[in-house]
This record gives sequence, structure tokens and C-alpha cells, in this order.
Amino acid sequence: MGIRYWGVIILLVFCELCSAQSNPEYVQDFPDKFTVRLGLQSTFNSFAFTDTADNSVLEIIPNDKTYLGASFLFRSVEIDLGFAPDFFSENQDNEGSRLLSLNFRMFLGKWMQTLDFYSQKGFFLTDGNNRIPLAEMTSLKIGGTTGYIFNDKFSFRAIGFQNEWQKKSAGSFIPRFTFYYTKLDLHDESPESSTNTYDLAIGPGYYYNWVLKKHFIFSLGATLGVGINITRSDFTTKSTTLTQIIFRNAIGYNSERFFTGINLNAQLLHYNIDPNAFQDDIIFFGELYMGYRFRAPKSWIDKAAKFNRKFGLD
Repeated sequence: MGIRYWGVIILLVFCELCSAQSNPEYVQDFPDKFTVRLGLQSTFNSFAFTDTADNSVLEIIPNDKTYLGASFLFRSVEIDLGFAPDFFSENQDNEGSRLLSLNFRMFLGKWMQTLDFYSQKGFFLTDGNNRIPLAEMTSLKIGGTTGYIFNDKFSFRAIGFQNEWQKKSAGSFIPRFTFYYTKLDLHDESPESSTNTYDLAIGPGYYYNWVLKKHFIFSLGATLGVGINITRSDFTTKSTTLTQIIFRNAIGYNSERFFTGINLNAQLLHYNIDPNAFQDDIIFFGELYMGYRFRAPKSWIDKAAKFNRKFGLD
């Protein structure tokens, strides 16, 4: 626990030290509010292998379908938790399957940092016609993105995080750096049952929030990146060029207390695994959410104010 614990503590400190005020004419924040958000979510990390010689595609799709998510936000920090409960009908045939996702998002001034953790067990291998269960297969993904928001009139927190309210339409150029570590394990007796991949990419992005009739927002944006993929198994290590696409779309309603909306976010990591084949690593997230802002406990506000005064941040 030690390294992870102190890493989170350091990030939280930097969030407060480096937090910057948005343009109040365009963005309203809620420094004295504690936000709770509940969502019905669909998320997965799937993999596709395409043979260019005959255009055949093999997909490895996780078994879990739908899960519940809860988010807790205060000032610059958001913590997301999610799990796939058995009472959803589409999850009831997934005995032994597992999906756990943890997401941390922090804003350090104009810097935006995301940290993601996905742990999955239970997949299907399909070619479009046949479907083969891989009940013991597991995947683990750890990583995230670092981005810089150039325009302080644009609020990324208003599209999905809801601890800010975009009051007027605005957009921003947002370049990003991405790093992910992924482990796939078939848990069989084959010599290359387990593979480890490292993906690094960097590229430009642009996102825009349209404010419609004060309380409604429509947001659209994308990031295009290039980088490197390194894949290691028990016997080989390969490196190749990586291309990345991140797409985000959001529709929502916002007010002083209540908010609701729909978020869609997809990320594609694309690279060649040999001269005649390529792999797509796909992360998808879709959410129907609603939430409410409560006044934060006075002790939280006082401690934050004391911290800001001590370091001259007020």
C-alpha cells in the first residue's frame, strides 16, 4: 500500500498548490460543495486482431455488460468507483466474471491528470460467427493521460465531472500525453499464455462546449496521438509505432444543485503486431448519470481555506 498511498497524497497536495481559478464569466465553480454522482454505466477494455491478408477479425470481448458507478467530488479531486452487480439481467449469465474499474481525475491549474485501473476476468473470443468462452482469461490495465487546457474559459470538469458549470460556450486546444500498461493472461498451458504491453502516445486535441439555453450543454472533442507500443511475452519483445484516437461526447443539464446527462468516451490504441496483422486496444465508457451538490462539511472548507491561506492561494 505504501507507494500507492504516498503517490495519491502527493497528487492531492499538488492539486491544491497548483489549482487555478477559471474565468468566472464563463465558468462557475463550487468550492464549498461536496458532489455525489450516481451513474448507470457500460465500460470495457476489449481487443481486436485483424489479419490484413484475408481481412479476418478476431475479437476478445469481456463478459460483463452493465455496472453501477458512484463518484465523489470535492474541489480538485474526483474518485470514481464501479462494479457489475448480478441483479442486471445481462450480467446473470456471467458466473465467475469480474469487472472492477477505478478512476482518479485531478486538475493541477491548467493541467489535467487521469489515472485509470481496469481489472477484468471472463472473455469471449469471436470472429463474428462463432463465440468461444474464455472463462479464466484476465486483463489488467493501469495508466492514464496528462493534458494541458490552454483556454481558461473552457471547463473540462463541466462535461462528466460536474464540479463546474459552463455558463457560456467555449473551446480549448488540449494536447495530451498517454501511458498504459496492459497484461493479458489466458491462464492456460501455452508457452505465450501471458503478454505485457506498454503504450506511450502524445498528440493534439480540441474540445468545445456549446451552452444551450443556459442550463443545457452539448460537448464534442477528440485527441489524435502517435507513439510507441512495446509488447513482451516469455520469449519475445517487440516494439512498433502506435496511433491513438480519443473521442468524447456529452449532453447534460446543470444547475446550482442538481445535474444529469449522458457521457460517451472511447479510446483506440492501434498498432501492428506483424507485417500482416494489427491489434486494436479499445477502451469504451458510456454513462447515464445524475447527481446532487451538498454543502461540504464546515471542517473540510475550513481546512481547505487554512491550507490556501498558508500557501498564499486565496
